[in-house]
Amino acid sequence: MSAQIVAAGPESAGLLAALHAKAFDGGEIWDADAFETLLAGPGVDAIIAVRGEAPLGFILMRTIADEAEMLTLAVLPSARRSGIGRALVEAGLQASQERGAARAFLEVAVNNQAAIALYRASGWGKAGHRARYYRDGSDALVLSRLL
Repeated sequence: MSAQIVAAGPESAGLLAALHAKAFDGGEIWDADAFETLLAGPGVDAIIAVRGEAPLGFILMRTIADEAEMLTLAVLPSARRSGIGRALVEAGLQASQERGAARAFLEVAVNNQAAIALYRASGWGKAGHRARYYRDGSDALVLSRLL
């Protein structure tokens, strides 16, 4: 992987929005205001993978009581299949566990086979299904993992 994993705060909202737009080209993206609002909330951790000066991706986790939710994971297309996603998932889960989470959840589009494969390889299992969850009408799988 050879990337550095670093914590980010509300000052990184613009960077996270730009990475999100590049990672989800043509998909549902969040703007800087959305990230700033999320990062100002309690129990939220943003973690960025950086190689040199270049950000490659990030994960956004929210922990409430003993449960964590992966809000989003974004990896630039050029950095995919290099271990960046897996490293970010593990760093996000560690941050949530340090906040007291015992279980984590996420939603992923049923047609995002690459992400589903990453999550299954990282120990996530099916916990549910949300019909027409995304703005485009696609369904989501709900996955969970014990920490």
